Amino acid sequence: MIKVSVIIPVYNAEKYVSQAVESALNLEDVYEVILVEDKSPDNALQVCQELASRYDRVKLYQHPDKGNHGAGATRNLGLEKATGDFIAFLDADDYYLPNRFDAERELFKTPDVEGVYGALGVHYYSEKAKEQYYSLFQDHLTTVYKNHPPEDVFPGQIHMKGSFGLFSIDALTIRRESMIKKLNPFFKTHLRLHQDTEFLFRLSYYLKLYPGIVDKAVAMRGVHEDNRITQVDSRKVKPSSTRVLLWKEVNHWAQAEQSIPGNIKLHIERMYRSFEIANAPLLRKWSMIFRYLITDFQSIRSGLYNINFRKDLF
Repeated sequence: MIKVSVIIPVYNAEKYVSQAVESALNLEDVYEVILVEDKSPDNALQVCQELASRYDRVKLYQHPDKGNHGAGATRNLGLEKATGDFIAFLDADDYYLPNRFDAERELFKTPDVEGVYGALGVHYYSEKAKEQYYSLFQDHLTTVYKNHPPEDVFPGQIHMKGSFGLFSIDALTIRRESMIKKLNPFFKTHLRLHQDTEFLFRLSYYLKLYPGIVDKAVAMRGVHEDNRITQVDSRKVKPSSTRVLLWKEVNHWAQAEQSIPGNIKLHIERMYRSFEIANAPLLRKWSMIFRYLITDFQSIRSGLYNINFRKDLF
């Protein structure tokens, strides 16, 4: 058995948070569930208070000013309060499956293992949600397609390894001591979206992450009509601008990190440029395309390999 602190940021999730909490409490490896309520507009705070009073392992926190600070700051507060040897995250509208920590229990016996990632499945909370978002998620796993050594995880995450795949923060478990020692800051609080993706990029660079169960789900993504990130991914909200901010942040970090090899820095810079082009107004877009076709064709080539860039180009 391992000693896991599960951090659940709570915002506008009164319908779902009880299921999330109970799915974690059902697992013997869960030492504590840390709820951080982020000034929800619904009755989520009341539901969290009831959960904290009902279960000894559930601890409830809010930001000191009781305000809304976004998912990054909310997860950071949870990390400050966590006391377990290992950290896992869970969105308030998602839930764990019974096999969630089966691989971790064995892998973390090796001190060299600093993190373990698994596969995420999909659960549609209603027929309407399935109708709206099935084309986006279908019934596919979010997973890494085969076992990779830790040194391949960062290049895979930034799209340097072809069809590497993805893992979700819901299916990740981290050795707390390693994260505290090697990752600073944790989540970037000025990123309102994709702060978890940026966190995973840096985490996979600094920590040795190993595959756990990647051929079947260990947690489930709950899809409903009000998912903000789902609306972005499905293009109900234009995604390019948020991805520009993400890759701008990643590029800024990569250029400042002396240990990152030059070819990887260049690849990240080109990914940033490709999204910057896709998000530009039409006239500026074409002037940028023309300039990079002459000066740095790889920036265009990097974008054309990315499906979101191709969708947003015109």
